[in-house]
Amino acid sequence: MISDSDLIALVRAYNPKTNEALIRDAYAYGAKMHEGQTRHSGEPYFTHPVEVAALLTEQRLDDATIVTALLHDTIEDTGSTFSEVERRFGSEIAELVNGVTKLTNLELSSTETKQAENFRKLFMAMSKDLRVILVKLADRLHNMRTIKHMRPDKQVQKARETMDIYAPLSGRMGMHWMREELEDLAFRVLNPDARASIIRRFITLQKETGDVVPKITDDIRAELARANIEGTVYGRAKKPFSIWRKMEEKKQSFSRLSDIYGFRVITNSEDDCYRALGVMHRRWSSVPGRFKDYISQPKTNGYRSIHTTVSGRDGKRVEIQIRTRQMHDVAEAGVAAHWAYRDGERVENPFAVDPSTWVSTMTERFDHADDHDDFLEHVKLEMYSDQVFCFTPKGEVIKLPRGATPLDYAYAIHTRIGHSCVGAKVDGLRVPLWTRLRNGQSVEIITAEGQRPQPTWIDIAVTGRAKSAIRKSLREEHRDRYIKLGRELTRVAFEHIGKKATDKALETAAKELSLIDASQLLEYVGSTELSAREVVTALYPELVDKADMDVVDSKRPVVGLPEGVQVKRAACCQAVPGERIVGIKYKGEGVFVHAIACDALVEFEEQPERWLDIRWHAGRHAASNAVTVALTIGNSFGVLGRICTLIGEQKANISDMHFIDRKPDYFQLLVDVDVRDAEHLHGVMTAIEADSDVATLERHRDLSRKP
Repeated sequence: MISDSDLIALVRAYNPKTNEALIRDAYAYGAKMHEGQTRHSGEPYFTHPVEVAALLTEQRLDDATIVTALLHDTIEDTGSTFSEVERRFGSEIAELVNGVTKLTNLELSSTETKQAENFRKLFMAMSKDLRVILVKLADRLHNMRTIKHMRPDKQVQKARETMDIYAPLSGRMGMHWMREELEDLAFRVLNPDARASIIRRFITLQKETGDVVPKITDDIRAELARANIEGTVYGRAKKPFSIWRKMEEKKQSFSRLSDIYGFRVITNSEDDCYRALGVMHRRWSSVPGRFKDYISQPKTNGYRSIHTTVSGRDGKRVEIQIRTRQMHDVAEAGVAAHWAYRDGERVENPFAVDPSTWVSTMTERFDHADDHDDFLEHVKLEMYSDQVFCFTPKGEVIKLPRGATPLDYAYAIHTRIGHSCVGAKVDGLRVPLWTRLRNGQSVEIITAEGQRPQPTWIDIAVTGRAKSAIRKSLREEHRDRYIKLGRELTRVAFEHIGKKATDKALETAAKELSLIDASQLLEYVGSTELSAREVVTALYPELVDKADMDVVDSKRPVVGLPEGVQVKRAACCQAVPGERIVGIKYKGEGVFVHAIACDALVEFEEQPERWLDIRWHAGRHAASNAVTVALTIGNSFGVLGRICTLIGEQKANISDMHFIDRKPDYFQLLVDVDVRDAEHLHGVMTAIEADSDVATLERHRDLSRKP
């Protein structure tokens, strides 16, 4: 265990004027209060508060925060009291210790409604003194580092809580090193096989190509020296969880993932940052759409840096971050930089954000949430998101989370603008409402009198503010229609398990789901806030799994169609069960099912009367949904036969095959595969992609084939 003298030495390294007597007194008091207590590992319990305090010295925090760390469990777990801590260490430290105690008592892993309520309390605690959260985050980090000593079920609970709450919170506060470590520690518990697989692939990659990090680092240093720019260069491979998340988001295998290495250039001035950027782009090709300038447009937590991705040595994509030393200090400490000391003096970092200002910008985004669920959605969206900055036609800057659409932009300006939105122009060009906005774009919203939010907007919007406003408007204007649709959805869901959706059954389900009555239940089902499957599960959980094995009638694969109307899958996007869809009415031809992201939908933007809210039937669909995949394969003996065998082994049928290019060393072809749903398709594509002779594989979409 770290001794009191060693801990004081850690503090003295950045704050020679530290109150040594105060820290020694707190150390002795904490050790006495926790005497006889042990951790799951068998170590004395007081080793934990001491390690938490040591973690906080790495962020060069003030004496009050270090002492709080030493005492943070005394009020809750020992015979100590608030008044005693206040008498011995002062009101500031007593309030901090009490704040950490209250946070510890929050059951953040309980139900979502309770979780939302606790998030409100969490932000209230932050608004009083952000150091409470800093101690709590360090406490969680040390607990995660030693989590192997806990029961397996407790490990999963703590890891999920860490992944859902503490990791994104630390990232939002600008402490990215802590976020990465918390995510990786939680990943080790929640998905150990995936993490081990990524590590094994890293080892294999290094055996095949060598360690490229020092090579690329030397390349960058040489280019900076050639341009007479003084700078420090660091490089590293990204964390396993970061790589796994990229694989999930991009639906790519490890071998096809390119930017798995990150590099950091620390310069002496802001001018040198932009000069270094020029050097990087002159030496290597920049990757389009992968440039962000957080120096001219800093994040709300004070983060400033230039991010660019280039094609480096051997064509490998690498991410490069460029910043000054002061910017780097804020990037490492985040909001905690406000309390940082160096040589006994509070560091006057011009980029450090006042914590009270940061908290107010965070909390004001959640003030308009109507209920707990909306609030929780806002919190999670905001904490997980990065930001993009767009311009109004007048040149004003609008901040939005990454992935935001023109709809989100419209609602960010004013709810009235969002409600009446019928289209958008980005950099002067008309674009679909589901277009993802990028940094620096100029956005103009086109409105029309009488326009109201459409149900499909829920799937298009990203921000909590937009989703909340859309849901509220739809509930008010379309309540009767939602109840009617909800009744149809629940009727079908109940029939799947051989039951009837009687008024009594619906009233009972509403009670089980803590809703007011059956009408509200049907309204929520019709507005997609609650699934019909959840309603059935509330009453007959033992029958749901069995019903999922029932095969859905291929002639009626979707729910929400008018009686007698025919439905077909649009050939342009080839939507399959499991994907979000919308129905478009074609005169004389019935309804065609489109994927919500289908580019063909842009021509129907101003024809809302042709749109239908439809959903795939719950249950097991027949393997009769043809999907076209584009393949590039090596021209080797037996490759094509092997691919066909792989598809057959996945219980999928090849319904058509068309060669589009033949070269001496490779073939390009289109293959139509009949699958059940999105999960089945993913399994087929994964099996094909694993073959060593498959160079490229992607889902093929052809707008010329639209109805």
